[in-house]
Amino acid sequence: MKSLVLGATGFIGGQIARAALDGGWEVRALRRNPKSVGDLEGLPIEWVAGNITNSASLRAAMQGVEIVFHAAAYYPSGTHPRQVPAAVAHARQEIETVLNALRAAQVPRLIFTSTLSTIGQPPPGEKRLADERDTYSPGSMPKNAYYECKIAMENAVLAANDIDAVVLCPTAVFGPGDVHLTMGKLLISVARGRVPAWLPGIINAIDVRDVAATHIIAAQHGQRGERYILGGHNFTVEEALRQAARAANVTEPRFEIPLWVTRILVTLDDALPFISISGNHLRALPHWQGYNTSKAQTKLGLKPRPFEETARDALSWFEQKGYL
Repeated sequence: MKSLVLGATGFIGGQIARAALDGGWEVRALRRNPKSVGDLEGLPIEWVAGNITNSASLRAAMQGVEIVFHAAAYYPSGTHPRQVPAAVAHARQEIETVLNALRAAQVPRLIFTSTLSTIGQPPPGEKRLADERDTYSPGSMPKNAYYECKIAMENAVLAANDIDAVVLCPTAVFGPGDVHLTMGKLLISVARGRVPAWLPGIINAIDVRDVAATHIIAAQHGQRGERYILGGHNFTVEEALRQAARAANVTEPRFEIPLWVTRILVTLDDALPFISISGNHLRALPHWQGYNTSKAQTKLGLKPRPFEETARDALSWFEQKGYL
């Protein structure tokens, strides 16, 4: 198999490239910076210059490949609520550029890396974990650029009936290779003893290597037009931070930050257009939830490893690379 990885210089994309190589695949990777290799230095990657907003470079990169892994979808970071409509418009234009390039290059299959935010909450009265039946409703959190952009892109992929696409929705992803410190900032802060408290809520965390391995399986066995939640373990934020602290051999967090404090931060964020205090994920705190990942486990063979192992391996990688 000859594959193209969009986002190979990043966290999840880099691990997808590694997993594809381990599976004996040929790997081509798109990059904007000709010197950037992410966590793939020394590996037999065919690097090509380009940008996912540039149609010509995308079409050229896609020539002759049998599958595209798109792990470079737009991430609206630091977007103020007033800028959400513009961010969503940008997200839609970007994904349409990618889809049109796939059509022009006649690529047989797309594996699209989405996110947990596109999974909605179960209907009222249904006492169960959220699963693939639940979809975030656009406009439910109109001030949250992350949620609004991600569902817009996922919906565009699923609506492209002429493209053989599979959508994968990773939950909170941790592990080695986090070159841009996506979730690594939290683990590093814990290791430095700078996280004395936790937020209320439930999260699901998964190892990036398990996410990547499942991408490869999905490329071969994922069902067209389906989406799969790639998740690991459901636990409270408190327990996740305690496990991370044990992995780092530091003092565990000692108290909970009340929900009303986070509400104040969100209110300030709305009132002050020149700064972003809370961020998209803090704004969505009331929507944090656990997930049922049985579909990916049954259909794609997902087998998540223990979170404490993930935290230890990630911290070791951060230390080796000079982040910690």
